[in-house]
Amino acid sequence: MGEENKKALEQQLWNIANELRGKMDADEFRDYILGFIFYKYLSEKIENFANELLKEDEIKFRNLDENNDEQKEILESLKDDCLEQLGYFLKPNELFSAIAKKGNSENNNFILDDLTQVLRHIETSTMGTESEDDFEHLFEDLDLTSTKLGRTEEAKNKLIAKVLYHLDNINFELKNHDRDVLGDAYEYLIGQFAAGAGKKAGEFYTPQEVSKILAKLVTVGKSRLKSVYDATCGSGSLLLRVAKEVEDVSNFYGQELNRTTYNLARMNMIMHDVHYRKFDIKQEDTLEHPQHLEHRFEAIVANPPFSANWSANPLFLNDDRFSQYGRLAPASKADFAFIQHMLYHLDDNGTMAIVLPHGVLFRGAAEGHIREYLIEDRNYLDAVIGLPSNIFYGTSIPTCILVFKKCRENSDNILFIDASNEFEKAKNQNYLTSENIEKIIDTYKNRKQIDKYSYVALLDEVKENDYNLNIPRYVDTFEEEEQIDLDKVSNELKELEISMKKTDETIEAFCSELGIPTPF
Repeated sequence: MGEENKKALEQQLWNIANELRGKMDADEFRDYILGFIFYKYLSEKIENFANELLKEDEIKFRNLDENNDEQKEILESLKDDCLEQLGYFLKPNELFSAIAKKGNSENNNFILDDLTQVLRHIETSTMGTESEDDFEHLFEDLDLTSTKLGRTEEAKNKLIAKVLYHLDNINFELKNHDRDVLGDAYEYLIGQFAAGAGKKAGEFYTPQEVSKILAKLVTVGKSRLKSVYDATCGSGSLLLRVAKEVEDVSNFYGQELNRTTYNLARMNMIMHDVHYRKFDIKQEDTLEHPQHLEHRFEAIVANPPFSANWSANPLFLNDDRFSQYGRLAPASKADFAFIQHMLYHLDDNGTMAIVLPHGVLFRGAAEGHIREYLIEDRNYLDAVIGLPSNIFYGTSIPTCILVFKKCRENSDNILFIDASNEFEKAKNQNYLTSENIEKIIDTYKNRKQIDKYSYVALLDEVKENDYNLNIPRYVDTFEEEEQIDLDKVSNELKELEISMKKTDETIEAFCSELGIPTPF
């Protein structure tokens, strides 16, 4: 699919989203439209898969009737294959197109109850199978009884039927398009919702430019990854971005606290055609209740909530993730707790890139102690990259990326990059261009030292600075002001004085002619 057609699909979906929105907030109508698009995707996917299996029998899946004993037997056989290969099952009369058609018919067009049952059936079809965790309660945020959809049942039904009608008229063409086309359109919508969701956006979305940087950093020199992990995965966009930088990722792992966002992440994975056996997304508090402790990962990316609160329970000093440091991150700032957690999960041949507020570079007390341990005792820190301010949704603060490796090729230095002044301005936000991103990655790959942009600091120099990583200590961006020629300025002032005197004389002459006093 060409870029032009892809953009057209994105715009079509966004227009339909606005049909539904009405007076709802961006983060409210997001759940409905993304849920319906996902349902349509599952329908087309299963129909294509089943039709391929039925090809020799010259039967179409949508024409099978479960009231016919012979066809019912075919459906049962198909169900086993679908659950094994796709992870879920839908009956022909539960397909998106069938529900959309009923909702827009002239008679008996009430579909809210039918739609609710179908969505629940998708979830329950997986019970007792390998994919159960990936589909359990997946549609729970699609509350079709909500008054936000309309005051009366009739009004709600009319609105939903209208949206389904518009979506039904878009052919996702799953067989003909690159698998990422629809997934990317889905990602586009998530980004559009994030732009309108204010502070809430940070809970589920990392700007695409930042995602690219993180993904490129952890895949330098690699064409395949055994595993990638995001401890605060949001909608899963970071995990999926990493997959675009390599030929293959064997397994995706993530954890997310927010239930709605967790559902969105699972949908996003499936929409990008990631097989249910290849991803493991869990819903829990990452620091308090980690879900993947037995795993080590080759690549780790994350954009955790900045300076979040956590319990900092003293019992964590006996937790393998934190015990070696001797200190815990403060309860009011969990930034280093996330770093410690993720380093615990990092494999010896892995790379980790994490976005954080600048405070982690210089704050003292427990954070200073942990920072010193990471550099002096473990020598895990590979690079510090300063980003521009106002590039994240919901916050305008400048941020940085820390890159960690357990087995560093350049073990005697740390690379500092100050990319904070290289960006473009949009309406309300700054953004990084492709050139800005490539410069960061090229500088990191080749550990270039560029005047006023990057600096390779020896560990002894970092030690002399008491392990303070504040970027201006290492990258001098000071611009000397142009020298002032005082003789030239003096002559200009004299000329100005003469000119003003002539002007005063002219005004005085005019006032004399008019017989009025001069204004000076």
